[in-house]
Amino acid sequence: MSCEHLNNVTLETLIPKANFPVFRCEECIRVNSQWVHLRICQTCGKMLCCDSSKHQHARRHYEETGHPVMSSAELGEDWLWCFVDEAAKEY
Repeated sequence: MSCEHLNNVTLETLIPKANFPVFRCEECIRVNSQWVHLRICQTCGKMLCCDSSKHQHARRHYEETGHPVMSSAELGEDWLWCFVDEAAKEY
């Protein structure tokens, strides 16, 4: 299966982890909650918590904005996830 959303993210357009001096989910902080893992929206650059986290802010962000692709913000993980096609890709 080929996902156009994932194919549109290249190394040149990728919003990298290095852009973030602090790794945190602002939405979790706002509601005084904890996150499990962090994701980066590849449309707007917002860092949010994963589906394993209580509030699933990355998924909620996709549902509210339609921004389809997230990357892992975890060190040592270099992959993208498309919510629309439920597909993953390493980079």
